[in-house]
Amino acid sequence: MSKSIPLGAASAPLLTRLPTWLHFSDIQGLAQLATQGVLGVAGLAETVQGNVYKAVAATLPGGSKFVDRSPGSSGVKPFGITGLVYGGVRVIARLTGGTANAVLSRVVPLAGTRASSPQREAMLSAINGVLGDQLVATANPLAITMQLRRDGEALPLLKAALAQRLPKATGKILLVIHGLCMNDLQWTSGGHNHADELARELGYTPVYLHYNTGLHTATNGAQLAAVLEQLLPAWPVPVTDLTLLVHSMGGLVARSACQQAEEGGMAWRRHLKNIIFLGTPHHGAPLERLGNWLDVVLGSNLVTRPFAKIGQVRSSGITDLRYGHVLPSGIDDADRFEMAPDTREPLPLPEGVSCYAVAATTSCPPGDLKDQLVGDGLVPVRSALGQHDDLRHTLGFAADNQWVAAGVNHMDLIKLPEITAHLQRWLR
Repeated sequence: MSKSIPLGAASAPLLTRLPTWLHFSDIQGLAQLATQGVLGVAGLAETVQGNVYKAVAATLPGGSKFVDRSPGSSGVKPFGITGLVYGGVRVIARLTGGTANAVLSRVVPLAGTRASSPQREAMLSAINGVLGDQLVATANPLAITMQLRRDGEALPLLKAALAQRLPKATGKILLVIHGLCMNDLQWTSGGHNHADELARELGYTPVYLHYNTGLHTATNGAQLAAVLEQLLPAWPVPVTDLTLLVHSMGGLVARSACQQAEEGGMAWRRHLKNIIFLGTPHHGAPLERLGNWLDVVLGSNLVTRPFAKIGQVRSSGITDLRYGHVLPSGIDDADRFEMAPDTREPLPLPEGVSCYAVAATTSCPPGDLKDQLVGDGLVPVRSALGQHDDLRHTLGFAADNQWVAAGVNHMDLIKLPEITAHLQRWLR
């Protein structure tokens, strides 16, 4: 009789072969995504085949008899053998995925806690940016939970524990917020970090937000407002200055948090002194509007309609970038892929806060058509400066609080020393 091997012993060789930056929980989450991907591809292929057959059959004499008019039908009577094949693929995918998930669920607790790495953090942040809302909806272990961090590690929101982690904390908090598909570690590049320089020159204590950028902006805004309401009472010393340094989508999350904090009467809002926006798409980004246009074009044809579903995998965080949605009233998951005009409620900059905007353009010098269409490669200059044809949406940054960096792309905004120097001049 064969002797059974404990699961821990069986998994030990796997632990030694596992890449240093990948955790077993990551493999479990990726396996779940793979299963969903196989099911999605099978459904896509079946729908395409059915729609092609329907289009061809409808042109033939008597072709209409192949069309199923019953409610809820895809419109095509299924082929017996075809239905069996696609049905078999789905059964096998679910069975395989379920087995893998069950095994990995037992292995993950045995693997223990391992330190993360920049490679792993980059992988997780990219997946969450594209699929973050779906990861949360399916309880996938790859989903990122919002937290405040330093050096890639979560900060406790308890006064004694926070004082131990930040023994040199000052009363000036600098909250640093990353953009879409990014993470807090990416603020450091080539040994340079805006926040470190501001801490050294102006006495700020940097704290970094880590969050799931695939969620609705308003959802992240509400979570951020709640986290800040916990942070300030737990800060080791009395807070005299709360300043936000935000990049790209992070600026939308910050504006959303400010508005929701005002509506909720939260105490932290009274401590907010400055917000510096780096390349924030206050009025949206052209690439998301292009994606929406492709959704409509593909969906307008019977044969190409299923392919529109591929583009509609993108997260609600990404679709919020179409026009720069920041308020809960702008959330409508039922039709977020529909072509629709900009119906946002106007939201001015928060009152009593010094707000600064840095835009960028890959042109040098600035001022040509590229600034308006492309800007820094992702965000047009007008959007980054909060300018809009409708005056109700114009954010009205003071003239001295705006700056356009020439010959700079979207990612350069978080790592160039000349931008740090400009931030220092403003905050002084």
